[in-house]
Amino acid sequence: MWVLLRSGYPLRILLPLRGAWMGRRGLPRSLAPGPPRRRYRKEALPALEVPVLPVTAAEIRQYLRARGIPFQDGHSCLRAPSPFVGASKLKDQSGAATSFSLFIDKTTGRFLCMTSLAEGSWEDFQASVEGRGDGAREGVLLGEASDAEDTEEVRRIWDRAIPLWELPEPEEAQLVRVMFGLTKVTDDTLKRFSVRYLRAARSLIFPWFSPGGLGLRGLKLLGAEGQGDGVHYVETTIPRPGAYHNLFGLPLISRRDVELVLTSRELDSLALNQSTGLPTLALPRGTACLPPALLPYLEQFRRVVLWLGDDLRSWEAAKLFARKLNPKRCSLVRPGDQQPSPLEALNQGLNLSRILRTALPAWHKSIVSFRQLREEVLGELSNVEQAAGVRWSRFPDLNRLLKGHRKGELTVFTGPTGSGKTTFISEYALDLCTQGVNTLWGSFEISNVRLARVMLTQFAVGRLEEQLDKYDEWADRFEDLPLYFMTFHGQQSIRTVIDTMQHAVYVYDICHVVIDNLQFMMGHEQLSTDRIAAQDYIVGAFRKFATDSSCHVTLVIHPRKEDDDKELQTASIFGSAKASQEADNVLILQDRKLVTGPGKRYLQVSKNRFDGDVGVFPLEFNKSSLTFSIPPKSKARLKKIKDDNGLAAKKPSSGKKGATPQISETCSDQAPKPYQPDLTKPSR
Repeated sequence: MWVLLRSGYPLRILLPLRGAWMGRRGLPRSLAPGPPRRRYRKEALPALEVPVLPVTAAEIRQYLRARGIPFQDGHSCLRAPSPFVGASKLKDQSGAATSFSLFIDKTTGRFLCMTSLAEGSWEDFQASVEGRGDGAREGVLLGEASDAEDTEEVRRIWDRAIPLWELPEPEEAQLVRVMFGLTKVTDDTLKRFSVRYLRAARSLIFPWFSPGGLGLRGLKLLGAEGQGDGVHYVETTIPRPGAYHNLFGLPLISRRDVELVLTSRELDSLALNQSTGLPTLALPRGTACLPPALLPYLEQFRRVVLWLGDDLRSWEAAKLFARKLNPKRCSLVRPGDQQPSPLEALNQGLNLSRILRTALPAWHKSIVSFRQLREEVLGELSNVEQAAGVRWSRFPDLNRLLKGHRKGELTVFTGPTGSGKTTFISEYALDLCTQGVNTLWGSFEISNVRLARVMLTQFAVGRLEEQLDKYDEWADRFEDLPLYFMTFHGQQSIRTVIDTMQHAVYVYDICHVVIDNLQFMMGHEQLSTDRIAAQDYIVGAFRKFATDSSCHVTLVIHPRKEDDDKELQTASIFGSAKASQEADNVLILQDRKLVTGPGKRYLQVSKNRFDGDVGVFPLEFNKSSLTFSIPPKSKARLKKIKDDNGLAAKKPSSGKKGATPQISETCSDQAPKPYQPDLTKPSR
């Protein structure tokens, strides 16, 4: 029996599982074409051996002028005549306006021809213009992005799905509407957007058509699963998310439309279009990212309203996407009690047109008054848990201290040599990545292959060497995570690293960057005095990047050489005090060396700028799964460290050399329970 949650459309969306009735990609086994396949690879970021210099909008304009190519300046792209179409197609009946069918991204230089659907890099465009080969002319076509097997699968599912109003039993149709919150969405709206229902998978089918609506290129399946007393929704895309991008509702857009409402869910687009009659489009991956490949399709609009959801995470995503779309033309609908998601607003009988009129401009001057900030302050006060950030699922004690992982912060992490810094920070980042935090890894000390092997072992919570028959299954799940790696190794220029990180934020909407570690990235060519000054400059560059890009940076720094019997402190971080001063959070992995065996490890939070809570809690290393967790059956409790002003009396020390200092008072009444990972349902 299905029970609809009171909030209408739940915010949390789980990834598909391979359960009893679920096949590959969450489809019924009768529709699954075979065993899991590994056909898609995430694009690697540029390597230092073949440096790819970033191109600027000024350089693109200068090149076009030098080649005598006319162009028009747009919001996020430059428009120019396309060399990939014949001369007869360059002009239309009215003149030259529509002949500018080539869109060049101002930030990356990638181009897209709207007429031939050819796309490629800036280097491909230059080679085509200069006659240095025809590789770009044979470039990727957006309409041919999916391979033959995916096309066949898309067509087979689409043919088996039926319109919702054609279900043979009215009771079943009504139940489906209740499950998905469509009780007030009319059949005409579903018909206009070509929405269907797949009975075998209990899923709504949202089609992705090629530009112009000439062919079906992809599908998004939204399935409903009963879980406890509520309903969870499962998203499945074909082709897989990283292989193809499209916008739901694109064929309904007219060339004369100048205003657009952008949503994060297809159901919200249905509600908005039905209530307001405005053009609406739904992003393919919700609030996770806005692929730059889709920006040319949004160039024609003079005003874009982003209404992505009703929580703070949606609000942060809207502000981030507005940067790509040009903030001067964007307005944002602020989440609130009277401004929920569009579908929920429709179900509550609210006036969606009135809500759109309250949208706030995304762009403002450098100086603002509290009047412009008071609503954001109220939003953080009203949603304390959401303002605290994404919480860890594997480290509950870290949540009690740091409260969560927040964008725009800088975290400095240190620990003794050989204590397991890389192993811990990989699980730390993997925990967030499984919850939908787009992550970029910069491993300058170990190779990406070794790092990926460690993270895959942590993801599977067990060694795959002993169960190679399950490798493809876990590798497919791991590949679906929003995880990317820089291909740098050893000493690198900070300018090159920052440029790569900025590129990743723009293209992949990266929210978390891990740099492991600072010393390896700097190299060993400078003198000791210069190295300290260079480190201060690099830390400042990472601090500025985190703030300007609204991206969390975790920076691993080796400590100074200390005696083994002494615990590390904030002052133990190598270099000057700038690293700890610039950091929002300072984490120290303590490793007490024992004469009779391996040391005991603790994680100490020595700085927390968010709310000031600092403390220490124990860790235990599981060698079989390469994971850290709270030790089972331990009486150790999370300790909260008081400040040094004597507010809390300290217990007397044991007097032993190197003994762990006694810490004042505990935070919890019960000993922490052992962590039992459940990674069979990674959430997005």
